Formats: sequence, C-alpha cells, structure tokens
Amino acid sequence: MDNQSSRNIWLDYLRATITVLVVVHHSALAYTSFSVFNKDAYILSTHAVVDNKRWFLLDYMVGFNDTFFMPLMFLIGGLFFFTTINKKGVWLFIKDKVLRLLIPFLLPGTLLMLLAYFPSFYLAKNSTNVVAYVKDFFTTEAWPVGPPWFLWLLFVFNFIAALIYRLFPANYGLFLSGIFNEKNNFFKQFLIFFLIGLLAYLPMAGYFGPYSWTGFGPFDFQLSRLILYFAYFGVGAVIGRLSLNAGIFSNNSAVVKQYRLWCLLAIAVFTGTLFLNQVLNIQQFNNTLFVLCCTLICIALISVFSKFLEKSISWWDALSKHAYLIYLVHFVFVTWIQFWLLHFDLPIPIKFLTVFLLSFVLSWITAYLLRKIAIVKKYL
Repeated sequence: MDNQSSRNIWLDYLRATITVLVVVHHSALAYTSFSVFNKDAYILSTHAVVDNKRWFLLDYMVGFNDTFFMPLMFLIGGLFFFTTINKKGVWLFIKDKVLRLLIPFLLPGTLLMLLAYFPSFYLAKNSTNVVAYVKDFFTTEAWPVGPPWFLWLLFVFNFIAALIYRLFPANYGLFLSGIFNEKNNFFKQFLIFFLIGLLAYLPMAGYFGPYSWTGFGPFDFQLSRLILYFAYFGVGAVIGRLSLNAGIFSNNSAVVKQYRLWCLLAIAVFTGTLFLNQVLNIQQFNNTLFVLCCTLICIALISVFSKFLEKSISWWDALSKHAYLIYLVHFVFVTWIQFWLLHFDLPIPIKFLTVFLLSFVLSWITAYLLRKIAIVKKYL
C-alpha cells in the first residue's frame, strides 16, 4: 500500500508472504473436514463453496494459519502509524486511510464480493437470476463482506489511534516503545507481548466464545478477537514509533538472534496444542494456548524474515508491489474455481493445489493489469 522504498525489505516480503497464505487458506476451506454449507443462508456456511470430498490434513494447515496471520497483519498495519502520522498530520493521515482502506472496502470490495458469492447463490437456490441474487445478497445474506473485512477494521483502528494521537501526541505509546525497542531484553519483551495478548483475548473469547462473528451491513468482524487485533495493531505502532532498524526487530537484536528458539517453540507449542485441545477440553486453557501459539509464531516469522531477508529479490519485490490487490481480488477466483471443480472427480490434494495455483496466478495478473490505471497504482 505504501511505496516500497519507504519500507524495510523484509517487512514487505513478510506482508507479501502472508497474502499468499491468505490465498492458500481460502483455497483450502472448501475441503476441510469441518466445512459446512447452509442452503437456507449461505452466509452461515463455513465457506462460500464446500465440496463433498474432504481432506483432514487441510484442517491442520487452516488451523495453523488461523492462529496467527490476521493478528500479524494487524501488527504490520500498525508499524508505520507514527512514521506516517508524524509526516502527514492527523487529518491528512485520516484522509489517506479513507482513500487507501475505506473506499476500496466499500466500492471495489462490494463489487468483487458480488462476483465471488454468485456460485454460493446458485448452489443454495439452484438459480441464475441475477436480480434475485442481488436482492438476496443484501437482505437474506446481510451483505457478505468476504476477506475485505480486514480493510474496514484496519481503517477503524487507524482512526482511533489518530484521535488518541491528537489528544496525547507527546507521550502516546512512549513507555512501551522503550521496552519493545530494548535490544537485549528478549524474554521481558516476549512476556509483555504474550500478556497483552492474554488480556486482550481471554475475556472476549470467554464471554462470546472463540469463534463468534457479528456485524452490521458489510462491517463484519470476529467479535472474540476484536480487542486482540487492536492490541496487535497497537503493539505494532509502539514498536514502530522509534526505529525498526534499531529496536526489537532489528537484525542484531536479541529477539532476532534467537530465531531458532522461536521457531522451535512455535512448532512445539502448536503441535502440542493439536493434542491438548483433544485431550483437555477446557476452553480457557485452549484460549491461552491459542494466544501463546499466536505470540510465538508471529515472533518466529518476524525474526526469520528480519534475519535473512536483507537484500532485494526481484520476484519478491514484484509480489510485494501487487500484494494488496491480490488480497482484494483473489476470493473471486477462489470461489469460481472451487465451484468449477465440483464437477470433477479428482483427489482433493489436486483440487486444492489447482484452486490455489490458478487463483494466485490469476489474481497476480489481475493486480498487474489494474495497476496500469494511475489512480489504482497510487492508492492500491
């Protein structure tokens, strides 16, 4: 979304990688063992298109992604908050976020979801009546938002943070910035990060349940994770307040130097979580493990990317440049290809890989073509 020259290379590449994982995630949701399609209101389905065949191994991949990639996206979304608002000022900053986040969510986002959910309407109603579909889309289905929900919520977080900045410009986040940008106190930093996640998630998940969603019109959000996402955005903002090149995620910081430890802990805890969730069906314990997994995986990925990705790689640069638009358009290709493959008796691994590869390539091509338009290139 921002010019690449103003960003750290490893951060661009991490953001692009998460975008690819989002495409992988949605490509898999038609084939997990827990997938359900509701013909009465497809918005209540686990995914827009659900195949009759399933592959249980995709459950683990979807579970792994769901553990961390949205919190990490919000953290990345907060990293340049102070840099941008200090440069532009509050009102120009908000205007910029309206143009980059809110308008793409409301206008192209809605049009793209109208394209993406037509296969769902056909599967539910066995009808190709476009007028009936549009009416159903905005009434019965309550304006399905799809993946672009991230954009409006990121806008709200930026807006709230900007208002707080307007009131407390000097001291906003300074204390935590100092802690997170100490180079050699990695255990304290991990512990604070983990505790922030616990405080943000446990009360909400305990009261509403870990999988609850709500919304009004297109403004859907995951109720149990709302405060967690804002907390991660805030952590990103306070980390980025000083300097990414001199703080917790700098190449020579203690956190990054311990990348092997974070990777081993992330793998071990996630693997243990898969077992313990089955054996110990205690929701608050499982919620605590979720936060621990999320914290460790986020730190592991950030430390690995910061450690090893210092030099520009041409294909990754190109992917980074188109990542935002790939995120915005990919769901259309995912749902239509999944719908098309319903008619073929193929092994699920082949279907999944076909959906992912075709959706990813077509999304990239579409993003490339759209960026030929000056206004799209400027804001997306």
